[in-house]
Amino acid sequence: MSLSGSPGIDVYAMNADGSGQRRLTRAPGLDTYAAWSPDSGRLVFVGGRGVAAVTTELYVMNADGSGRRQLTRNGALSAIPAWSANGKKIAFEIDAVPAAVWVMNADGKRQHRVTPKRENDYNPSWSPNGRRIAFARKRGGNVDIYVMNADGSHKRRLTRAHGVDAKPAWSPDDRRIAFQSNRDGNFEVYVMNADGSNQRRLTRNGAQDSNPTWAPNSRKIAFQSDLSGDFEIWVMRADGTAPHQLTRG
Repeated sequence: MSLSGSPGIDVYAMNADGSGQRRLTRAPGLDTYAAWSPDSGRLVFVGGRGVAAVTTELYVMNADGSGRRQLTRNGALSAIPAWSANGKKIAFEIDAVPAAVWVMNADGKRQHRVTPKRENDYNPSWSPNGRRIAFARKRGGNVDIYVMNADGSHKRRLTRAHGVDAKPAWSPDDRRIAFQSNRDGNFEVYVMNADGSNQRRLTRNGAQDSNPTWAPNSRKIAFQSDLSGDFEIWVMRADGTAPHQLTRG
């Protein structure tokens, strides 16, 4: 996650149709991986200060970019925050060796690890009912999607493909999990039922498609793609049809 030689990255917001793009952060370094609170009033995001961010921490701000406040002070690479459905807790990863999933209160208090030290776990995504967390686990050269109770108990493996299955995203209707996978040669967006059944590929454009996130009504999925030559934000129906580009940065 080093930004050496980079002018920096900022968090932006836009309307769902791609209009009204506005910049929310203006700090030097890395501001990324922003996640909306369930009430849409706040954003939690990853921040790394300076042009060579060797550590990153989690911050929270109001939806208009005001009221920025630091939540973690771990002196490590904190990343991929995810809100609980009631907005009271945030799951995140600490990208140490090995990486682990942690949970804290939304004000940054009571930080605690929920995956074991011996495993390499990251990319948490909270279920809409608040009871479970999906995450990625790396073993050897493969990465698979797992699910566990929110307290870290009863872990269960959902995918078993050769390659990397990562970035799980739980649908708001609690029925499906979207994720990125390179099982077919390059990263594409896939979806499966919340129990791991009926895994199917949604994008088929030969580009690198990743980082899926659901619309609140579970009918559409936004994702990142380099189909146009640069990595941009795209959106498609939840069945993979009607993909179209939103940003042209």
